[in-house]
Amino acid sequence: MLRSLDIRDMLIIDRLDLSFQPGLNVLTGETGAGKSILLDSLGFVLGWRGRADLVRSGAEQGEVAAVFDLPAGHGAHAVLEEAGLPAGDELILRRVNTASGRKTAWVNDRRVSGEVLRALSDTLVELHGQQDDRGLLDPRRHRDMLDDFGGLGEARAEVAKLWRAVSSAGKALSKAEGDLAELQAEEDFLRHAVGELDALDPQPGEEETLDARRRLMQGAERMRTDVARILEVLGSQGADGAMSDAMRWLDSLTDKAEGALEAPMTALERAMVDLGEAQAGVESFADQLSFNPAELDETEERLFALRGLARKHGVLPDDLGDFAETLRTRLAALDRSEAHMGELRGALDAARAAYDRAAEALSTARKEAAHRLDARIMQELAPLKMERAVFETQITEDSPGPTGRDAVVFAARTNPGAPIGALNKIASGGELSRFLLAMKVCLSERATGLTMIFDEIDRGVGGATADAVGRRLSTLADGGQVLVVTHSPQVAALGAHHWRVEKQVENEITLSRVVPLDAQARVDEVARMLSGDTITEEARAAARALLPN
Repeated sequence: MLRSLDIRDMLIIDRLDLSFQPGLNVLTGETGAGKSILLDSLGFVLGWRGRADLVRSGAEQGEVAAVFDLPAGHGAHAVLEEAGLPAGDELILRRVNTASGRKTAWVNDRRVSGEVLRALSDTLVELHGQQDDRGLLDPRRHRDMLDDFGGLGEARAEVAKLWRAVSSAGKALSKAEGDLAELQAEEDFLRHAVGELDALDPQPGEEETLDARRRLMQGAERMRTDVARILEVLGSQGADGAMSDAMRWLDSLTDKAEGALEAPMTALERAMVDLGEAQAGVESFADQLSFNPAELDETEERLFALRGLARKHGVLPDDLGDFAETLRTRLAALDRSEAHMGELRGALDAARAAYDRAAEALSTARKEAAHRLDARIMQELAPLKMERAVFETQITEDSPGPTGRDAVVFAARTNPGAPIGALNKIASGGELSRFLLAMKVCLSERATGLTMIFDEIDRGVGGATADAVGRRLSTLADGGQVLVVTHSPQVAALGAHHWRVEKQVENEITLSRVVPLDAQARVDEVARMLSGDTITEEARAAARALLPN
């Protein structure tokens, strides 16, 4: 519910503080007094796109603040949560417009974008103005309105979920078909390449090992000569023999040296052990230099095969194994594609069947809801002096989609014998307003937490019809909040709260004021609406007759 509206320096309003109440709130005043400015200002703070020149002449900036009460479960809470904004039982919107046109907005003291304001406004306020019967006239919204009336939200959500499943299954099948086409195009390459790689069976690190072995074998002849010389120097005719002789000589002197030669003897023993290890290592290397001459050819052949295949596929030799596994995976996918495609087609068929069942059930429910809506609106049209009019909800088959496969259009016939057609083609302005009001009365049962604003919805009607319009507005306001801008005394008289919008000139500056009316002031205002500028006692008596209590 809209609790308060504070306006500063907007158009011809310098300062205005309004406090609204639950029920039917009525704003009246002469044409041009500034009633539309209130709606422009409210639309501004709600982020609606409207006129640009809102700042009062001579002011640096204009500002509007609106305070709403938010009960638990109100739709605005979800918007606040998604936007990461603080939430409570009170919502404060504030928006500033500078003279240069820059706009800045805050929600609960957090700066926000116009998109967030508009998302909130969808949950807070519903406006129906002189040129704003779009909800009733726009066929794109008729299906949503019918679903709201019929309480079909869950069924529609289920259809939307199943449509997403159909779309997902369709995309999976399309992707698989594209992948299969690519695999089929390269099937010959895959089979040849996998066969070639499997035959070679490359191993990680093999290229480095083969290259080292090849270089070793290539230098083996020269190295064998050097190794023989080394073994000769280290052997019995060289170091080993000399060190053995030294050991014998030291051993023969040990007893006579009184221990002085024990340390050299120990060191020489260690050296003999190290020399033995050196000999063993060189002999092992010598064994490696002994190979079958055909081994070099075999090593070179495999090394060149590895390198050639790596160049062919544009990978490193060590990556040939992983590359081969990738190709095997693609080939395996190709080999099992027929079964996989069958599974995907089966999943798509199942998803479509589930969607068709749910969409059919939703269509049936919509037709039942349409019959009930038509009957309810016809009941509402009679008191609005349109008992000869016909309202019809037309449902035709449409392309399948997330909302089902129904196109919904509200049509009407205002005169007997005339064809049924679109409301904006058949109904006059006053008739449209009454059709809209009847719709709102029928749909308001499921509306929660919305402040409904009607801008001169009673245009083109008077007398008993205007009284019926006022009573319908009062019904809409039961348990909620309705703001109505009206020139009809019958409508104004039914308001629970009444404000008069008036224009004043101060120091040659025109300003708009909004005055709350007490009981006597309401009598005078309704009398003015009945008789014009000159208020007579007869007009006051007529006003008292209209006003309840």
